[in-house]
Amino acid sequence: MNFTALIALVRKDLKLFLGDRRALILSLAAPIAIGAFFGFLFSGNNKGNTAKIPIALVDLDGSSLSRAVGAKLAEDKLLAVHPETEAQARESVKKGKANAAVVLPKGFGDAAANAFFSSQGKPEVAVLYDPSHEMEMGLVRGLLTEAAMEVVSREMFTGDIGHKAVKRTLADLETSGIKTEEKQPLQDLLRSVDRWNAQQSTAPVEKRGGGLSLPYTLKEEPVTAGSGIAYDGYAHSFGGMGVQFILFMGIDAGVALLVLRRSGTWQRLRAAPLGRRGILLARAISAAILAAGILLAIFAAARLLFGVRIQGSFAGFLGITAAFAIMTATFGLLIAALGRTPEAARGLAIFGTLIMVMLGGAWIPAFVFPAWLQKATLLVPTRWAVDGLDAMTWRGLGFSAALGPITVLLGFAALFGVIALWRFPFEEA
Repeated sequence: MNFTALIALVRKDLKLFLGDRRALILSLAAPIAIGAFFGFLFSGNNKGNTAKIPIALVDLDGSSLSRAVGAKLAEDKLLAVHPETEAQARESVKKGKANAAVVLPKGFGDAAANAFFSSQGKPEVAVLYDPSHEMEMGLVRGLLTEAAMEVVSREMFTGDIGHKAVKRTLADLETSGIKTEEKQPLQDLLRSVDRWNAQQSTAPVEKRGGGLSLPYTLKEEPVTAGSGIAYDGYAHSFGGMGVQFILFMGIDAGVALLVLRRSGTWQRLRAAPLGRRGILLARAISAAILAAGILLAIFAAARLLFGVRIQGSFAGFLGITAAFAIMTATFGLLIAALGRTPEAARGLAIFGTLIMVMLGGAWIPAFVFPAWLQKATLLVPTRWAVDGLDAMTWRGLGFSAALGPITVLLGFAALFGVIALWRFPFEEA
């Protein structure tokens, strides 16, 4: 192979790309702008402005206990509670104005108090929810459980409703058919609660005992590879958008070869002392250099504009950048080889790239995928690129964490390159 001709062809491709200022600016501006937008949404730096989950509260009971449950839900910083009628609540959920609606039925207060020491007569609380917000349902269910348990237990041990409920339950036990040896322990418990209620009723409200609460306090601690390192949504978003737009650039490089086949330039390239492999190699080298340069420029902008830092191994970051750049170059050649014409290749490229970017976690983090899909996406090279960039940036991991992504990306690059060399239509169109 004539290396002088190879270098000349690579230099020509670089000059053509860098000489088109509009294309160069768009290649940098688009991923930076979109990465900044997604980074702002997912950075976690706007905690004070985090959107609350809107829920409608329907209180058909109107008792002091049901009002207390509603007030407890309204106190939670994660919920935005709006009292509504049942018809209004259904309409709000139907139109997407509320993610869910909690309906406390008529008689909720008395029934909940009676059912506190018994499994019979439990009130049925309906939760209407938007099926597009099923992820929030677990949170709403947990907060409703916490509020109801705290309010009902406090009423049972300190309130008038609880005092009456205990008296009523004791009376029911006397006439029940429960065996004496099974009835006696429950009667003893209820009589103790009754005496406690009587004692609490004479104490000022502010000094009365509270209800049941969580038997622990929660300490949240984010864990990363080093102290002071936290999740950086900008780092993930810039990495994801960089991966996406660099793939598009690699595809353009591959499609450009097919365009050359329709011009006289292709005959001159075939006449050069390079051979088939040399022509594809020159295009792959130039595309890889451009891809690496663009990704580094994108992260440089992220560093200057949003303070994104390489918290982990810088050598690992460069290794992942180089491996992804090479994979991008061979992917572009693969699309050209399989498409065979510019029109077919471009359509194939859009479909293939969007699938790879979507499954790779560039748009949304892969951890929100179903478990089976998280495992399946390990077969997609973009997943390794995005996870590798995350590991070297906000996760702060060492070079060893970069070896896996580098190996996999280079493996895909070799596979794509072999298929491209085998299938590329070298004959003039």
